Amino acid sequence: MTKYSPGPAATAAVTALTLALTLTACSQEPPADDSPSSATGSATGTTLSHIHGLGARGDTLYIATHDGVHTPDAAGRPTLVGDRRDDFMGFTVTANGTFLASGHPAPGSGGPADLGLVESTDSGRTWRERSLGGEVDFHSLDTASDATVYGYDSADARLRVSADGVAWEERAALRALDIAVSPAAKDTVLATTETGVARSADGGRTFAPGKGEVLSYVSWGAPDALFGVDPSGVLFRGTDTGTAAGVRWARVSTVPGGAPQALTVVDARRVLVATQDGVYESRDGGRTFERRVAVASGKEGH
Repeated sequence: MTKYSPGPAATAAVTALTLALTLTACSQEPPADDSPSSATGSATGTTLSHIHGLGARGDTLYIATHDGVHTPDAAGRPTLVGDRRDDFMGFTVTANGTFLASGHPAPGSGGPADLGLVESTDSGRTWRERSLGGEVDFHSLDTASDATVYGYDSADARLRVSADGVAWEERAALRALDIAVSPAAKDTVLATTETGVARSADGGRTFAPGKGEVLSYVSWGAPDALFGVDPSGVLFRGTDTGTAAGVRWARVSTVPGGAPQALTVVDARRVLVATQDGVYESRDGGRTFERRVAVASGKEGH
């Protein structure tokens, strides 16, 4: 197993500019049926790019992409899960193992341009619409400890929240790339913005201005496992102060492979990051990483 050590970080000014450009690209991305397939080869041994989300059930890694959900086989080759090649823009695995996703249907598959919220209870082999079909394209999804679903609606730049995944409430409007919900405090929500990480203590109804590290993605896998990654691939570990001071961030390492495309934290030791050349996994709290799957260079993030 090859281990990687940290490299130099980009300056704060470059980081902020990169995130601003990423946010702009996110809002201008064409629908899936105007884009060529981002994977080549057969269902097994596919070359992946345009990764939008990561998840895990036990030791099994799941990768949500522009071309369906994939998992690595024993040789590390990505294999399509099920037969749907939808463009899964938002993706999360809930505490009970349910997959939630959003995005756009595969070219030629019919149906509305936006999937709304879809779910799978068999690890991505089959999917069903839960709500908002044809209405919403969530680019980020997360769940609270009581199973409340939080989704960032990219088209309206608004946070939406649902207690059951069916009936939704509109909450704060903000320009963000990613969200994360505290596993310990269901009303504490973080959002990555151009000015830093914005924090809400009222379930996303209001947010304090972004401050501190300018991050692309955040993930809160356990009460003691809050991590974020900036546009250059520098990984930080956060401590929520529970006050107006927000989150304190400490640099951990630099993830190999360039700009990040997705981040998921399983627990305080297990961290998953997709970058421009691979999906990387850490089992020591982000200090070192092993590449699990190779990735073809593509447009970063969402």
